[in-house]
Formats: sequence, structure tokens, C-alpha cells
Amino acid sequence: MRKFLTALIVIPVGLLLVTFDVANRRDVTVSLDPFMTNDPALSITLPLFLLLFLVAALGVIAGGCAVWLGQRHWRRAARRHEADARAARTELATLRAQAAAAKPEPQRLPAPTGVGLYGPVGRDKQRATL
Repeated sequence: MRKFLTALIVIPVGLLLVTFDVANRRDVTVSLDPFMTNDPALSITLPLFLLLFLVAALGVIAGGCAVWLGQRHWRRAARRHEADARAARTELATLRAQAAAAKPEPQRLPAPTGVGLYGPVGRDKQRATL
């Protein structure tokens, strides 16, 4: 379902971008010099669609960096909690090993001879003869 919805959005947007590319193939000059508008020292000439794609890509990269930097608190907390959990698991394993070593072996008593599962051989629960 998710792939279908993604395709439902991506295909029309892709078609719009291709249409935009075909319609805007002319070159534009982008000036980065605010003081000399007639003969700018810092300028670049490229197709309009390429300029818009570059601006969109820079926006996506800047947004990704902003989100990544904004989530650093949560990543730090996750690392701290994972380290605490690892230490707790190690301590639990150590305590279990110590408890197993300190626990005496259970003594097995020998089974009495002539006694079955329910008491003396040949009798049931109610001690009736079989």
C-alpha cells in the first residue's frame, strides 16, 4: 500500500518536472554581486531548470542537516540508555553466575525399593490391591 501511494505521488511529480524541464531550457544568468548589476563579478549562466534543481537539492540537504542536528539530543540519550542496558545485562550475567556457583547441588535421595508411583507396589492411590 505504501509503495502504491508513493508511486501515486512520485509519478505525477516526475511528469511535472519533465514538462518543466522541456519548457524551460533557456539559459539564465544568476548574479551574486549586489553592487554591480550591469557587469557582475560573481555570476553564473545555466539553464533555469538546472538552477531550480540545484536550489531544491541545496534545500533538501540543508533541511536534512537541520533535522539531524535537531535530533542529536535523542541520539545521545539512546547511546546512553544502550550503554546502561549493556552494563545491566553484564551485571545480571555476573550475578547469575555467582548465584549458580553459591547454590549447593541438590541432593538426590535414592528411590525406596518395593515402592511404586503411588506407594507400595501393587496398590493404587486409595491403597487398594491391584
